[in-house]
Amino acid sequence: MTSISYGDAVTDALDHLDDLGYERAGQADLASHGPMGAETLAVLGHGDAIPAWVDAYRAAMANHDRPSRRFDLDPADKSAWRPALGAIDRVGDWEYLFHRELAQAPWREVLVRWWPRLLPGLMSRLTHGAIRTAHAVRSVAAAGDAPSPQQLTELARGLAYWAARFTPLPGAPRFEGRHDVAVAALPRTPFAPTSAPVGLMHDRLSRLDEQPGYHDALAALRADQAQSLLSDMTAEFAGICLVHTDYSPIPLVHAVTAPAAIRLVMPYLPAELHAPSVVAMWQVHAAMLLIFTGTDHGEQTTRTAAADTDVRSVDELISRAVEHGDEHVLKFTEACLREHALRPDPRYLAAAEAIPGRIPALSPRPAP
Repeated sequence: MTSISYGDAVTDALDHLDDLGYERAGQADLASHGPMGAETLAVLGHGDAIPAWVDAYRAAMANHDRPSRRFDLDPADKSAWRPALGAIDRVGDWEYLFHRELAQAPWREVLVRWWPRLLPGLMSRLTHGAIRTAHAVRSVAAAGDAPSPQQLTELARGLAYWAARFTPLPGAPRFEGRHDVAVAALPRTPFAPTSAPVGLMHDRLSRLDEQPGYHDALAALRADQAQSLLSDMTAEFAGICLVHTDYSPIPLVHAVTAPAAIRLVMPYLPAELHAPSVVAMWQVHAAMLLIFTGTDHGEQTTRTAAADTDVRSVDELISRAVEHGDEHVLKFTEACLREHALRPDPRYLAAAEAIPGRIPALSPRPAP
């Protein structure tokens, strides 16, 4: 276990990642996970592992350069900032906007002001905008009244990435149904097993409005306590990660880490934003089911199957994730263990056991 404090470990990691841009170069410009992965290591009690992990992460794949500021955005002028939503070439402008906002007001006030503005674009880069924001919120909140400048900068960058990759989905999600999590109510359309996840996502996202059952599913969720619904979501999708093995598990991993991330932010949001956050997450879940699963085969029995699965102890699952090193494995393992501690369900531990075997490990940095 670590000998360095959580706050010091996170701040030091952010210093060493400060020059990296928002996305990796190549491979469809995947979101940079450096700050999220390092913060997760600190939460798992392995802050001492962060320097070597940061070196390996930087060496694994090139990142785009840090974006430059081009044109200032006026947060008080909706006609100025709304057209910049979803414009990745304006991410430097968004970052500067949030730097100014956080310099002029308490971080929670800024978060509450922008959360409902960004929530309709929750899908942003497979929810990475919201997830990065949530990791930053956890870090800043843990610092109490004295977050470091690096922690506040990371919160600005999480919000900026969400805004710059803002991706609205068609339809209006709402609580009008009878289902806890309406997975079974959503019909799937089989697709060719040779389709690549990235191409599949772009193709199906553009045709989401035409998918059978999509709009009906948006109204299928019943009203309940937000915390309970988030547990329903993370448990259900941990099971879905277990049974859908035709593609890389990484897209569906976010169907667990995203609602778990929303839970991290919930204590700092007013009650009136809880329900909108949950229904927005369900809309993203409906989209993910249609995009990344072509059948519901096996989904109804995942809880029973998971209960019969031999899994490592919690400490062993953590050690395995740290040794594995992949950022998705780290975040997924931490989210599953955190959600399991809140409301135990065998699907969390079974998924944390299975997913590392389906994702390549982060290679250590080669010796000079």
